Amino acid sequence: MRYISTRGKAPELGFEDVLLTGLARDGGLYVPKTWPQLTAADLKRLSGLTYAETAFEICRLFTGDAFDDATLKTIMDEVYGSFDHTAVAPLKQLDANLWMMELFHGPTLAFKDYAMQVLGRMFDHVLAKRGEKVTIVGATSGDTGSAAIEACRDRDNIEIFIFFPEGRVSPVQQHQMTTVLAPNVHAIALEGTFDDCQDMVKALFNDADFRDRHNLSAVNSINWARILPQVVYYVTSALAVGATAERPVSFVVPTGNFGNIFAAYAAKQMGLPIDRLVVATNQNDILSRFLSSGEMKLEGVKPSISPSMDIQVSSNFERFLFDLYDRDGAAVTEVLTSFRESGSFAISQGMLEKARAVFDGYRTDEAGTKATIKAVYEETGEITDPHSAVSLGAARQARASGEIGTEMPLISLACAHAAKFPDAVEAATGIRPPLPARLADLLEREERMTVLANDFGIVSSHIAGIVAGKENAA
Repeated sequence: MRYISTRGKAPELGFEDVLLTGLARDGGLYVPKTWPQLTAADLKRLSGLTYAETAFEICRLFTGDAFDDATLKTIMDEVYGSFDHTAVAPLKQLDANLWMMELFHGPTLAFKDYAMQVLGRMFDHVLAKRGEKVTIVGATSGDTGSAAIEACRDRDNIEIFIFFPEGRVSPVQQHQMTTVLAPNVHAIALEGTFDDCQDMVKALFNDADFRDRHNLSAVNSINWARILPQVVYYVTSALAVGATAERPVSFVVPTGNFGNIFAAYAAKQMGLPIDRLVVATNQNDILSRFLSSGEMKLEGVKPSISPSMDIQVSSNFERFLFDLYDRDGAAVTEVLTSFRESGSFAISQGMLEKARAVFDGYRTDEAGTKATIKAVYEETGEITDPHSAVSLGAARQARASGEIGTEMPLISLACAHAAKFPDAVEAATGIRPPLPARLADLLEREERMTVLANDFGIVSSHIAGIVAGKENAA
């Protein structure tokens, strides 16, 4: 398996180098050169496996010789054996042919755990084999940071710096990052928005001297190894509802940075019988607007009760754009350069029709999100977090529009535990969801974080000083 950059100028790499590189040296994102295919016989065989066994079978199609079978199996068994539900990603039926997939049974109560726990162990294995150390830098709108920190804490070969927008994540999300006092963990509250945090990560990677000197790597979904394990739960859930070529399944994914839904797109490219992929956005609706008009236009980030989706520049959309432009890296570079300069770009009608052949987009605003949390609780007894409610709101819109018929299985992703956003849930239902017992004292734990201005010089000097101090101490 070889990987190529969406900008077309970086060298092809194998999985091991893609894992450690993160962002391609030309500023692009790595994608598989070709998609491995799942036949009907493959899907039938997979339908009888456990979640960990399926994860092994899917991931080995992409990892090449980076891991022997025994090592990869051990990673999957260790990761998913530690989740708090035997099904790992269980489905709950809410209505006729409507299911909710619970993706909050990992250590930090969010879907990011499903990939991040794998990523941490992969880093460990490869770094130990190479005798190297890395400096990980990542941006988070809430859940990526805590999942990354939990996966990388106390690892000897990793120094991890996570940027989150100051004052724009929930208290639970912040404390999950700032109360991990491991010496290799550094939580940084950056002044600005998530997009500013994401831009800072890219700026650090694009400074070749800084990148090479500190051996930078990424845990954001700009790293293909973060996307890969997320493909697995689309496979397991589709097979669980009996999806076949004659009776495909559709998914609704609450979407901010486009990584999770790109994993669904990857599964579809591999041959999983998926019909529609619904992009569910909150009031920061740049993606649903794009799927309606063909124009990607920045309008500024509006804080919401679903903060992990408060994003305007969806970095993973570049991977899909690469396919829309028939994998022409130069064309993608030109479009995205123009987007950064002008704040907008538009695709042709033909490309829009190509995108609409796969994706639909629906927006659920603040009032709609609150109303959905309340309605789902009253109708089913299920308490959902705001991001999951945005997804269910879009599912209902998709059904009402006729785009997805009632006869088709529809799976809506619940990407976070309701207790991560207790204020919004309580306001909608009158019930304040408690944290699991192991996290009950989270908000009382000692915090450690650094607040920094959104300034490249300040941030890069801060990181360099910490890394140098560790190296001198060693």
